[in-house]
Amino acid sequence: MSPIPRRNVLKAAAVAGAATPFSWLLAGNGQQAAAADEADKADKAADDPVDITWLEDGALGAAAGSTFGVPWPRGAQPADQKFALATADGKDVPLQTWATAYWPDGSLKWTAHAAAEGLDGATAYRLAAGEPAAPAEKVTVSESGGKITVDTGVIKAVIGKDGGKLVRSVTRGGTEIARDGRLVLLRQGDIDDGDHGSAKWERFDGEISGAKVEQKGPVRAVVRIDGKHRKGGRGWLPFSVRLYFYAGTDSFRMVHTITFDGDQEKDFIRGLGVRFSVPMRDEAYDRHIRIAGEGKGFLTEAVKGITGLRRDPGAAVRKAQFEGEKLPDPATWDQRVTTRLHSIPTWGDYTLSQLSADGFTLRKRTKPGHGWIPAGGGGRASGFGYVGGVSGGLSFGLRDFWEKFPAQLDIRGAAGDEAEVTLWLWSPEAQPMDLRFYHDGMGQDTYAEQLEGLNITYEDYEPKFGTPYGIARTSELMFWANGATPSAETLVAQAAAVRTPPQLAAGPAHLARAKVFGGLFAPVDRSTAAKAKIEDHLDFLFTYHKGQAEQRRWYGFWDYGDIMHTYDEDRHQWRYDVGGYAWDNSELSPDLWLWYAYLRSGRADIFRFAEAMTRHTGEVDAYHLGKWAGLGTRHGVQHFADSAKQQRISTAVYRRPYYYLTADERVGDIMSALVDSDETFLVLDPLRKVRTDPDYEPDPHALDIGFGTDWSGLAGAWLTEWERRGPKAEKAEARLRSTMETIAAQPNGFVQGSGLYDLSTGKYAVETEAKVSVSHLSAVFGLVEMCAELIDLIDMPEFKEAWLDYCRYFNATKAEQKARYGTDFGSLLLFQGHSRLDAYAGAQLKDEALIKRAWQKFSGGDGYPDATIDWRTVKLEGPDVLEPGVEAAWVSTNSTAQYGLAAIQNLALVGDKLPG
Repeated sequence: MSPIPRRNVLKAAAVAGAATPFSWLLAGNGQQAAAADEADKADKAADDPVDITWLEDGALGAAAGSTFGVPWPRGAQPADQKFALATADGKDVPLQTWATAYWPDGSLKWTAHAAAEGLDGATAYRLAAGEPAAPAEKVTVSESGGKITVDTGVIKAVIGKDGGKLVRSVTRGGTEIARDGRLVLLRQGDIDDGDHGSAKWERFDGEISGAKVEQKGPVRAVVRIDGKHRKGGRGWLPFSVRLYFYAGTDSFRMVHTITFDGDQEKDFIRGLGVRFSVPMRDEAYDRHIRIAGEGKGFLTEAVKGITGLRRDPGAAVRKAQFEGEKLPDPATWDQRVTTRLHSIPTWGDYTLSQLSADGFTLRKRTKPGHGWIPAGGGGRASGFGYVGGVSGGLSFGLRDFWEKFPAQLDIRGAAGDEAEVTLWLWSPEAQPMDLRFYHDGMGQDTYAEQLEGLNITYEDYEPKFGTPYGIARTSELMFWANGATPSAETLVAQAAAVRTPPQLAAGPAHLARAKVFGGLFAPVDRSTAAKAKIEDHLDFLFTYHKGQAEQRRWYGFWDYGDIMHTYDEDRHQWRYDVGGYAWDNSELSPDLWLWYAYLRSGRADIFRFAEAMTRHTGEVDAYHLGKWAGLGTRHGVQHFADSAKQQRISTAVYRRPYYYLTADERVGDIMSALVDSDETFLVLDPLRKVRTDPDYEPDPHALDIGFGTDWSGLAGAWLTEWERRGPKAEKAEARLRSTMETIAAQPNGFVQGSGLYDLSTGKYAVETEAKVSVSHLSAVFGLVEMCAELIDLIDMPEFKEAWLDYCRYFNATKAEQKARYGTDFGSLLLFQGHSRLDAYAGAQLKDEALIKRAWQKFSGGDGYPDATIDWRTVKLEGPDVLEPGVEAAWVSTNSTAQYGLAAIQNLALVGDKLPG
């Protein structure tokens, strides 16, 4: 055997799972050769640059910068590795890098990278190990007294650590562009039903409880601010705001999260917004208003317009005002205009309201107390505007403006010394936010009556469980401190950056080569007719669901990002109003389907659809405060309506891809908060309505926690904390290993179904009696993905065998199950989705029979069997439906998610054995 380089020896030792490199050297030549082969691959991966491109066509444009994540094969990059970024033609791009996950051997698993300067104008880059270029102007952060100052080299922001002003000032070149950035909340104590109009509003202002610097450069700085909205002695609606700054830029980004902690019966949000004051220094005719409509459309006006008058100041003057340039001295104009400037109205107030996904209105007035006049309208506004003048001004934008209606942009007082800009996340012109439960229980007082409700509407109802207390929502905003009124070209670019923040990404080939997320995906492959057919079906399912979101208007502040669960063929409508058939709330893992579909394709449309779902399901469908914090809510008419509150919805498994691809801190917070969610089983028993033991009481030393939907959620949080090296990483790793060991030690492993878990030790009690308890739901909420990752990361043969046993026998015949376990598994479903278990076991064991069964169950099982599915849509028109469109009545989200995951994973694992 050829000598192995020392560097490879050390890497191979970690790959082989040996205690030390020396114990590995004592292993046989075969093991050495396999590990050396892995090490050689890691060395090659370490030396190969990674191609990085923009997710969408184009480049950085007017955005502040881009942060992106890149995975690395195990052993390829040491923990302290530095990285450099360059354009495809070799120009260095300043870069900031930090680790977001590590392999068990200590090498880098995921890194995050931030860049801004040098990105614009290029479309492709190369990331490689090396010394990064430094920015010409580093972003710097300093703290003194009650403030934090961030300087990008172009703008300087002073951030408050207490009080009500989050952003005290934003200056550029010594000129103050904006000040007093603050949060505003309007509360209404009751609802006006009908035309009474007696409800009163009250205003709460954001009050800071703390602020801290999370990153301080050299390319990217992040400041987090927490607090509540307060009026007098009451503080409520907690907020968490992050501000992002990039070196050399004139802008900053805000990620704004609120968590509802009010009384749904009397705390109705009438308006929720972010507000800035903008000094107005220029003459009224040199002050400009820009408000974006659809696409590249803009309202382009001055506070005091000199176009369209009866008297003409001159073509050059009119052109300059329209283009936002400083006007010549009025003494040079036609004096019939100059002497009458005082008679031209000044328009100080503007409002754009987007009260539905399909329509906005725009109006203006001279000042409060005077009437409004219409200024235009349209369909879907960009959520972007500008107010200022030739000496500078503020551009501002709210992402997903029409998608998360009702939203609004206000400009007030632009004719005075100071304009006020408010970006309303919830428009005060809309109906107040009503989070009351949608029905009164309909006589479902006892568990027996509630189960009857489950049997007819599929909703798991229980009094006082349909509460929004603890749900959250995150919004994204952008601001630019301009040195002058931007050109039309710049404004279009800024508005586009609000709508679609430029995102850098590594391609599918590198993502697959790194073997992250269990290695359960491979790049799209249409090399054979059989593979192309499956790819066509995958494309059909994504395109259909994306189209249904538009056709059925699955939009709104609390709804955007989710999809519906089941279709009603008779009404040609999704069952939006039928109990548990309505909003999907991650049922059977559509989040994972979308992320795996993106990882293998690199498609921007899939990424954005998955991004919106991750933002929604991680925030709205889960609780972040209160006794159910850490749990999510099963599918229903309202996202919080169903009384089933479980780990399977809140699971970190669904958030991990987005976090690692973008390094999004808010999603990181959500996952970190789940590390101790095993304690939720003391608060709420997920099996309380179906448990046969009426005397069961949660015991911290004997909690009945399932090995499927429950444990996979816990394992996802523990794994993420461990590989991120979070503050509870040691505990998380110990919990992972102890539960893996004690699941494997059960008489029937995973087939045992559940065990008694001890919160103090993090172990399951090992049963003395074998039992068989298998559900078709156990493996379809992230368990497959978690087991694949953990088996790859942790050398525990007994756990691997227990999982492979489950994989071998779920789709086996009843006779085979009985021969192995003494009894069969009973009536099961989702055989098509579980074909990926056959594929996994077949690939691991090189078992041709299991591989053959995988493709048989995939093509001929339940779900979408090839022989009976007509992969087409049917046109719909009135009067059968509200709006014309299409339907594929056979599509359900459950089947789509499981078909998608099975297709993607089977192709990755045993695609070379696909019949035909």
